[in-house]
Amino acid sequence: MRSEEEKMLAGELYAAFDPALVAARTRAKRLLHRLNVTEYVVGDAARGILAELLPHAGANLWVEPPFHCDYGSHIHCGANVYFNVNCVVLDAARITIGSNVLFGPGVQLYAATHPLDAVVRRTLELAQPITIGDDCWFGGGAIVCPGITIGAGCVIGAGAVVTKDIPAYSLAVGNPARVIKSLA
Repeated sequence: MRSEEEKMLAGELYAAFDPALVAARTRAKRLLHRLNVTEYVVGDAARGILAELLPHAGANLWVEPPFHCDYGSHIHCGANVYFNVNCVVLDAARITIGSNVLFGPGVQLYAATHPLDAVVRRTLELAQPITIGDDCWFGGGAIVCPGITIGAGCVIGAGAVVTKDIPAYSLAVGNPARVIKSLA
């Protein structure tokens, strides 16, 4: 029998209040409290917290507090990734971020979602992975919805709401985000 975490990561309905998932989120919240309150200035102590919170991050990860995530352990980053202040990463599914990716203030990555059926939604949740290629830049307040793939070299404009996949080397803006220019 599969665990609730295995179901969650497989994109299947899962019970979010499973004790193991609650414990994992609580662990993340404790680390986030230390990062966002105690070690608000990025230094060696903050980097140590980030290494524990985001064990699948490449070299030169930079996170400006405050930062928020569900688990941290489902976030996989390449090298040279920068999160500006107030970023939210709901990593109920794997979130893969390439190298040399920049997130402006208030960017939100939502792998978490919910069933459309109200009765099912009372007890079960869903999540879909997000994949972001190398060399992307996200303007402040951009939102990426569950299940989205954004190709390498993209620029996502400030305030954009990404509801569909974005091909590599595209400039996408608006709500919903639409490609307005090729950057190739």
